[in-house]
Amino acid sequence: MIRTTVYPQPPIFEPRSAPGAGAYRQRGVTLFELVIVMLIIAILTGIGVPTYRYVTTSSRMSAELNALLGDLQYARSEAVRQGQAVTVCIAAQTTSPYSCAATGAENWDQGWLVFSDVGGTKNYDSSVGDQMLRVQTAFSSGDTFADTLGVNAISFNRDGFANLGVAQMTVTLNDKSNDAQYTRCLYISQSGMMTTAMHSTDSYCQ
Repeated sequence: MIRTTVYPQPPIFEPRSAPGAGAYRQRGVTLFELVIVMLIIAILTGIGVPTYRYVTTSSRMSAELNALLGDLQYARSEAVRQGQAVTVCIAAQTTSPYSCAATGAENWDQGWLVFSDVGGTKNYDSSVGDQMLRVQTAFSSGDTFADTLGVNAISFNRDGFANLGVAQMTVTLNDKSNDAQYTRCLYISQSGMMTTAMHSTDSYCQ
């Protein structure tokens, strides 16, 4: 004889709708909420845009200043290594045939040349054996990078001293809007020492 056990079925619960669910409608954004959101966006933009401009401009200015500083330091080390003069001059032409700007030129933002100066003339001349070492093209940013003494070339001798024609020269970098907060300076002495400064920390840098 086979015995069969029958288990009771669990009760089935029907989902119940929340009270008033049938009358629910999606609510839009009110004018007040829209104005608040726009106000928040305006405040964040007002804070973010000037900060972004400061960061990008400062970064560009630092890169431009360090480009000349790095090439001057390279020229000095090469002069000592090669045992002969190495010159950095403002470029009149940054493609072959290379040439230096005329005496009295002061705008380093138009680019510069670094070359072994066999004849010690401070003017690139491949016919006497001068060798081009580095070339910096003109700035595309619109920033100005100039000295007020018209020193168009800096030559380092085998001992690392700089032949400037003056005791010390300053090359000043200004952004295209001439905003003093971005101004930077490069100081070069006859001993071959080079330092940099910012207008915000050095009142002489302007």
